Amino acid sequence: MRILRAAAIIALLAGPAYAQSPDQHVPRYGETSTPKSLEQIEAEKRTEKAYEHSLGNIPDKGPVDPWGNARSADAPKQPATAAAKAAPAKPRTKTGSAANAKTGSAAN
Repeated sequence: MRILRAAAIIALLAGPAYAQSPDQHVPRYGETSTPKSLEQIEAEKRTEKAYEHSLGNIPDKGPVDPWGNARSADAPKQPATAAAKAAPAKPRTKTGSAANAKTGSAAN
């Protein structure tokens, strides 16, 4: 019974190895590719031309404002630098050790 189970598991694991059909050839390292036939070259040209034509059918969109409905239309637009210039910078002062000292007991 164990041998039958082992054989079934091996068969299930080996199955994906046979999934690739023989007409789909994967080139190996160092193997040269086969030259394309005239039909394949013409088919590629037709495909490329159809692709370029389909790109021409896509309409151009204008610039998109994702926050357009979040802002009111009447609000004035200020550049970011103007807001930074409007608020004066506060000078940094170093406080004494009394302000930074820990309070309470030393026990954790």
